[in-house]
Amino acid sequence: MLIDTIFGNGRFHTLDPARPQANRIGVLHGRIAGLDEELDGVRAERVIDLAGAPVVPGFNDAHQHLSMRGQRLRQLDLRPVAVSTVDDIYAAVAARAAQTPAGQWILGSGYDQNKTGAHPDRSRLDAVAGGHPVWLGHCSGHMGVANSTAFARMGFPDPGTVPDVDGGSVSRDAQGIPDGLLAERAQELVHALLRPYAFADFVEAIRIGSEVAAAEGITSFAEPGIGSGGLAGNGAADLAAFTEASRSGKLRQRATLMPIAAALHEAGAFEPGGAAAEPWFGLDLGLRSGFGDDRVRIGPVKVFSDGSLIRRTAAMCEHYQGEPGNSGFLQQPAIELRELILRAHRFGWQIATHAIGDAAVQEVLDAYAEAQRTVARPDARHRIEHCGLTSPEQVARIAELGVIPVPQGRFIGELGDGMLEALGVRRAGSAYRLRSFLDAGSVLPGSSDSPVVAAAPLLGIHDMVNRRTDSGVAFGADEAIEVAQALRAYTLGSAYAEHTERDKGSLERGKLADFVVLDADPFTVAPDRLSGIGIGATVIGGEPVYENGALHYRIGRGI
Repeated sequence: MLIDTIFGNGRFHTLDPARPQANRIGVLHGRIAGLDEELDGVRAERVIDLAGAPVVPGFNDAHQHLSMRGQRLRQLDLRPVAVSTVDDIYAAVAARAAQTPAGQWILGSGYDQNKTGAHPDRSRLDAVAGGHPVWLGHCSGHMGVANSTAFARMGFPDPGTVPDVDGGSVSRDAQGIPDGLLAERAQELVHALLRPYAFADFVEAIRIGSEVAAAEGITSFAEPGIGSGGLAGNGAADLAAFTEASRSGKLRQRATLMPIAAALHEAGAFEPGGAAAEPWFGLDLGLRSGFGDDRVRIGPVKVFSDGSLIRRTAAMCEHYQGEPGNSGFLQQPAIELRELILRAHRFGWQIATHAIGDAAVQEVLDAYAEAQRTVARPDARHRIEHCGLTSPEQVARIAELGVIPVPQGRFIGELGDGMLEALGVRRAGSAYRLRSFLDAGSVLPGSSDSPVVAAAPLLGIHDMVNRRTDSGVAFGADEAIEVAQALRAYTLGSAYAEHTERDKGSLERGKLADFVVLDADPFTVAPDRLSGIGIGATVIGGEPVYENGALHYRIGRGI
């Protein structure tokens, strides 16, 4: 028998209980044809020697804005690794202004006021921008700062005339004049000018994001938000852009795309003359969750319920620490949120609702429960993206309803200090839970929400195991999990969250040949060194898409 490739002399952690370890894997047409003794006597067109390196299934980021990540990599870098203070931000804007043709936008992203000491200010940006319109996005994506020229482009030459926005906030100084900070749906004032990006530019952003993700061992991801409108998404052609990027080889990973709720609409009669008189609610031609192939597919519909924890706009049952009266808010009335969820459920969508505060989580759980009472759908696998703050009762109810919580382990490291300030130590133990979800019986995926924080799965696994902020402060240590559990989350857990566990997540015969070669074994290194493990190679469908010297080729021989 002749197959395409044999990868041999590796230490494969398969995550298959029936065969947890292997030394050889054979690939035929992008899938695993056999392991170890099943390959005896089998020849291959190509043989790759892994020189004893450890190998794990490909990392699957269940919540990553890969296209936004690529876009941000083309903008002014304001992440904590690039700027330390708000004055550094002004200096970076001034330097970019000196190189930018007159009238063009200066776009930057990634700043965190918890690290820089403050948000940038509109008037200070005016002083350094040289007349350019400026928009600086916060790392969370839930807010950003505009200067006066940007407000003029929005139609407000006098910043004092900027109105309040339902579902968002316009920060103002003591005189009531906007200081530049726009949060949540108020950002739509500037998004209306900047989106959609040109089709070719959006495809290029996907390419850039994909290239970086491949170097981090990411073989699959779910993009939470495509389509026009809202905090995520670019434009009406987003699905076409991802399809083109995949067809042309610019998108290397397997993508599960979540249309934003605003993209769903009444699209004609569902069953003319039948019992279901309500028009189809979804995408045109009846497209819904599950459409596509193993490269690009439509996943859940993305719904927003509340805002950001570090911006203190997430809807909470208690007020934020030091801010009596501020418990955040829902981005739309609860009755409208519930009706949207019920309608999407009736028409067969898997639903992924952004809910960070415990008050928002409660509203979403109530809506999911009502949806199932109205139309029973076994194994719907509705999700709560972030699921940031949860009570023990909510943890139990999530498991009972079969809902999938999607917290981000890396938030603990990069954002944990800011979250501690917003919550206080008492509530930190209830934030971004991991062990509690597993103990309750829920399936836990692994995800980053990049570019909010760094995307590298090994960084996320490190924080899931160690539960310390980057400054070294313990954050909900009781919620730490074991390496095996964290690795399972980033592989099988994420596959389950998108209904693809039959094809991905473990290394078994018949499954897709997606795996990562590492330079150290996560099961044997010290827990505090997990983040330092390097990627030797990333393989998708049996084809290396990233190499760092870990692969040694021999042609036409068996191992």
